[in-house]
Amino acid sequence: MGETVRLASPTDGFQFDAYRAGVGDARRGGLVILHAIWGVTPHLRALADDYAELGYETLVPSLFDRFRTGFAERNVDPALMARQMAFAEQSHWGADVLDAVQAAIDAIEPPVFALGFCFGGTTAWLAAARCSGLAAVASFYGGQIVDYLAETPRVPTILHLGKHDELIPPAAVETIRAAYPDLPVYMYEAGHAFVAPNAYHEDSARLSKLRTLAHFARNSGVRGEI
Repeated sequence: MGETVRLASPTDGFQFDAYRAGVGDARRGGLVILHAIWGVTPHLRALADDYAELGYETLVPSLFDRFRTGFAERNVDPALMARQMAFAEQSHWGADVLDAVQAAIDAIEPPVFALGFCFGGTTAWLAAARCSGLAAVASFYGGQIVDYLAETPRVPTILHLGKHDELIPPAAVETIRAAYPDLPVYMYEAGHAFVAPNAYHEDSARLSKLRTLAHFARNSGVRGEI
């Protein structure tokens, strides 16, 4: 359903890949999906196709192209974790690749939303604070959000976290809540990466998606049903 397109950084013109899933009629808006450390996996491309079927023109930018190109070659293989983690650390957990996020936002007609997973969940938080042109953001298990609490979201933002996530301990969740008591933080009976194939938890994935769609609909500026 989708295709690979090329986008350019508004900062220095660096070109990078993105997966695009377009919509026909009944368009609800645009969506930028921000990947985990594994890059733009087949699962994320399928997820983009799914959101496109729901009316969201979707882009999944390859945020690690500055470090290694060819996102189509990436797959969820534990042997790759050290290298992919190094890319995440080099980017300061998304802070240094927000130009790519901005390029994706600018490439879609508004209203534009963003969601991200793990590394992308932290990047989504930073995008909510620093990027322009977003209507709302949903962050899924962003492990480094607690390190960026000085970055205040400028658009409506919600967090999806697992109650049994060993990478995001309860103390980190409470720190986030203390810093932003009015921020919706949804907790699920799941561990880390409950939307991803390797740790999929059906009820949590389904409910978090419904809440995300409702969040986008509330902040789209357009009346209508999800």
